[in-house]
This record gives sequence, structure tokens and C-alpha cells, in this order.
Amino acid sequence: MKTLSRFVTKFTSLIVAVLSCFDRVLFTGHLPITNGPALEGFGDHVLKIRRRDFMAFAEEQSDAVVDHAKQMAEEAGGDDRFLQGSHRKDKLVDEILRQRADLVEGLIVVLCCMECCPSFRLASGEGRPRLVNARRQQRVLYSYFLDPQLGLIHIRLTTWFPFTIQVYVNGHSSLAREMLKRRLGFNLQDNAFTALDDPEAAEELADSFAELKWTKILARLARQVNPLMFERWFRGLCYSWVVDQAEYATDLIFTGREALAGLYPRLRDHAAVNFSANDILSFLGRRFHPRFDGEVLTNCQKGRHPGARIKHRVKTNWLKMDDKFGWVRRIETVINDPREFRVRRLRTRDGRREMVWCPMNKGVIKLYRYREVALASNRRYLDALAVVDDPQPAYRQVEELTEPVMVSGRSHAGFNPASPADVRRFRAVLAGENLLHGCRNAEIRAALYGTTEDDTERRRQSHAVGRMLKRLHVRGLIVKVPPSHRWHVSKKGHQVLGAVVQWYHHGIPAAMRTAA
Repeated sequence: MKTLSRFVTKFTSLIVAVLSCFDRVLFTGHLPITNGPALEGFGDHVLKIRRRDFMAFAEEQSDAVVDHAKQMAEEAGGDDRFLQGSHRKDKLVDEILRQRADLVEGLIVVLCCMECCPSFRLASGEGRPRLVNARRQQRVLYSYFLDPQLGLIHIRLTTWFPFTIQVYVNGHSSLAREMLKRRLGFNLQDNAFTALDDPEAAEELADSFAELKWTKILARLARQVNPLMFERWFRGLCYSWVVDQAEYATDLIFTGREALAGLYPRLRDHAAVNFSANDILSFLGRRFHPRFDGEVLTNCQKGRHPGARIKHRVKTNWLKMDDKFGWVRRIETVINDPREFRVRRLRTRDGRREMVWCPMNKGVIKLYRYREVALASNRRYLDALAVVDDPQPAYRQVEELTEPVMVSGRSHAGFNPASPADVRRFRAVLAGENLLHGCRNAEIRAALYGTTEDDTERRRQSHAVGRMLKRLHVRGLIVKVPPSHRWHVSKKGHQVLGAVVQWYHHGIPAAMRTAA
């Protein structure tokens, strides 16, 4: 809760618990035979079979994998089904779980589907055939388990070389399993907690998810579904695991549906109207650069009942806000491309070992860093939304903006909340990119006046911005960041300036429409 103090403190009478937890995490295991030359070397030197016979060998291994899945389902008293066409696998599994209410752990079902996946084909070559990468229609197995440690998971295994495997884990399901072991009370609806007896203990357990020994856990799960790992020729191979997708959610559990019903639409509309591309980049820990190559998109779906949501996308990563059952508001950061973020690594430079910031990779060992950057992203998003509230308390403070303030015998003029020029100044100071490092005179000047080559005009603009910052400072709306020349917006500034901007863009137009 400490990281969310600005927002949580503001709505403390409405919020009963805050929980930050991994939601969906998708791990992918790759064998070192994912390209043609590597597979050719494996076949020539390990399998020691002719390349023209490789496809027949691959067919035998595919059948062995499928037969093992059927046998595994039979021994576990579960089910195996071949699906044709489009199916909602999660709905099917939920139905099976309702029918097998006594199932506590173990295999639930194995689903077999025909899918087109990356594989290999035999091609002509000089002297002998070649194995080249190609997509191939093949059987894909989805094995659903109630794991004693991770809760509900599923494992996707392709049945042709290179036998790529994916493991889907849900952090909320894993947390529920751990809380049951410790006899902690909770109410879990779908993948969201609507009640927690001990939120602090739940948060500690949720934080430990990233510290699990994932390499060993994933190797154990792979051995359950891939019988080839026990073959002599397979023992020289080893899966290398990466995080293909990670969702990290911050859930705010409200006192009831009535408490969230009035607040959530205002939060959603504020995010859709006021958050610019610069703001969204800032939430995800980036600053806008003129050479930025990508898209920043916002999509708002109000017609989803339940679950209206707004999503902000930056390339392949995104940040979204959901309504869960009218009871829980979820802020969630989804990381598909971790290289957009940074992690500290030990590197050698000029013969010296030092810690430097590098692009984050997909290795499972960096899962702790996924949690750090996603939690920081969720926190910045919530802090930016903290200006949204019943505006009446802030409006009473707006009077202070209109009156001059005397400091050290000098009078500092007030602002006009109805003036477009002053509202533009407030928006420039409140801009999302300033949340990370604060703002400087030059940045506010560029936002208000643009760029100019005239030195005299630039100095005039700089002096005008300096006077404006001083007027905000003497009212306690911004604070200096020592020992730099940067300014941060204070808690009072977010409340008062945010209310003025919101009133100007929504209150005045509404009043004009009413008068008309």
C-alpha cells in the first residue's frame, strides 16, 4: 500500500484492501534445435540417421507423445478429447471442473487440436536433402492440471520437432492455493479476489511468486507431458525457458458495488480524455523521444457489461484498467516485449566491472524485474488518476488561485481558472512525463510556446515561465527537487490543478450546453 499512498489515502473510506499480484504468465521452453542447421547436426551426430528417414522418425515420436497423453489421462481418471474447429478451452475446462467438484489436484483433461505451428520440412540440397524451417499442420496437446503448488495451469506441447512447450500459470490461482495452505480466508471470483481476511499476508505471498525456482518447476512440468525427455537420444537436449508474456495486476477492492459505481466512470473518462501519448509513455517508464518508432494507442470499451475497460498500448506492451464484477478495479501492466524496459547488469567496460542499465531480456531469472517495472507502472497510473474525485473539496481551494499572495514583501499575482491560457499552463505542469523526474523551465517553455531560434524571445518566454512557476510555488502547488532545477507537483497541486483542468474541459462545456 505504501507505493499507492496518494490514491489509496484519497479513497481510504471506499477501499478495503489493495493487492498487487501476477495474473497471467506464459513461459515458453525452446530446445536447441529450433533451426535447420542445428537439427541437421542433431540428426547426423546424435540420432545418426539419414535425413531422408528423419520425417518417418519424427512421425513415430509424434505418435509416442500423443499415446503418452492418452495413457496419462486414463491413469489419472481424467479425459482426453480431440477438438475440431473453434472452441473456448477455458469454458470447457470450467465445465469439467464443475462436474468433478471432488478433484483437488492432478490432471483434469487433455485436449488435442490441429494447429499450424513452426516446424521443419525436407528440401532438396547438394548431395543430400536438407531440413529447413517451415510451418506444419500438426497435433497440439493442451494438458490442464490442478497443480499442488501453482493451482490451475495448462501446458501446451507441439508434437513435432522441435517440440516447443508453453506453460500457462495464473498468479491469482497460485496465490489462492498458497492461502489455502496457510488457512487464510478469501473470496476468489474468476481470477480476482473480492475479499481478503489478511491483505498484508496475501501481499507477502504474492511477492514470493517471482522468487520461486522457476527453472526446476518448469522442468518438472515438461517431464510430465513430454515422454521423450526420458529417451536416451533426448538427454543431450535441454529446454531453455523464457517469459513470453507477463501480466501484473494491482487490484483495489472496494467496500461494495455502490462505492465503485460512481467513481469508475469518472476515472475511465478522465483516462480516455486527458492521458496523452507522452503520459502513457511516462507511465511505462519511458520518456518521449523524437526518434520513437512505434504506436501509442488508447482504446476504451464502455459497452462491455460487466468489465468495461480502457487499454493503452505502446508497441506490444500495454497498460489497462478493468472493472471486475463492479467490485474490484484492476490496473494491469502487460509485458510482451521486455526490451522496452531496463535492468541493471554487471558488465565489463575498459577493463572494469560495473553495474549498468541494459535492456531487459526474457529470461525467467528476470521475473523479479518484471514485477518491479510493472508495479511502478501501475503506481504511476494510479497517481495520475488521483486527481479524479468528487471535485467539491478542491473547488473550495481554487479561490486561493485567484487571489494575490504576499511573500517577503512581494506580491505574486493570482490565476484565472476560466482562462484558456492559465489552463494550458496547468496542463503543461501536470503532464504525465513529469511524474518520473519532474519538470524544468525549458520543458514547460517548450510545451507552452514551442521552439524558437530567437534568443531574445526565448529569454522572454523563459522569464515568463519562471514567474509562473514561482506563483505556483508560493501557493504550495509545486515543490523544488534539490539540488536540481526541477519541480514536482505537490499532493495539493495535483488535487487543485487537476480539478481546475477537469472542470474547465467538462464543467464549462456542460454548463454552456445547459444554458443553450
